[in-house]
Amino acid sequence: MGFGDLKSAAGLQVLNDFLADRSYIEGYVPSQADIAVFEAVATPPPAELCHALRWYNHIKSYEKQKASLPGVKKALGKYGPADVEDTTGATTDSKDDDDIDLFGSDDEEESEEAKKLREERLAQYESKKSKKPAVVAKSSILLDVKPWDDETDMAKLEECVRSIQVDGLVWGSSKLVPVGYGIKKLQIQCVVEDDKVGTDMLEERITAFEDYVQSMDVAAFNKI
Repeated sequence: MGFGDLKSAAGLQVLNDFLADRSYIEGYVPSQADIAVFEAVATPPPAELCHALRWYNHIKSYEKQKASLPGVKKALGKYGPADVEDTTGATTDSKDDDDIDLFGSDDEEESEEAKKLREERLAQYESKKSKKPAVVAKSSILLDVKPWDDETDMAKLEECVRSIQVDGLVWGSSKLVPVGYGIKKLQIQCVVEDDKVGTDMLEERITAFEDYVQSMDVAAFNKI
């Protein structure tokens, strides 16, 4: 398993697809798994990889607390989709492979004592994690919705946009912003639950009103 080379466009695309329905690399709270992948990415993903960029900015906010996040950092190839080969070139010392791994070990000759201790620690971790309330990751998104021309009924366009009602989506304030030649775009705010609503889905739903909408762009994207 793995993400491939996270410094390449292909590796970042795999990461973006992986995070399309996840808030974190593992589990429901930030952990050492997120820190391991974050450090491998090194620079912010491009804006079109919105899921990866949202995750990157969120984990970056934990930079000062990264040492206190739960879990044990593993080799990068231990994270990601099962069908992607790890090509990061990351290597680990053979002695490290003998250490007790909270999340598992590939050492077939693991001693019974080490196996028992690892299972006990895993059970303790799972018990603590189950007692914590699930964190609902949310984002505030500012959308620019552009009409075809200056004759487009902007009131009707906004009505169409607000008619999109799905679980995890709340529409906020809006305004019309001049873009030139008498044309105005609709700028509208919304709050979404990251696990339920993505920008790709919003764009697909909004541009479906093709009689009014020419295009949709994300003007601002902020974690809450």
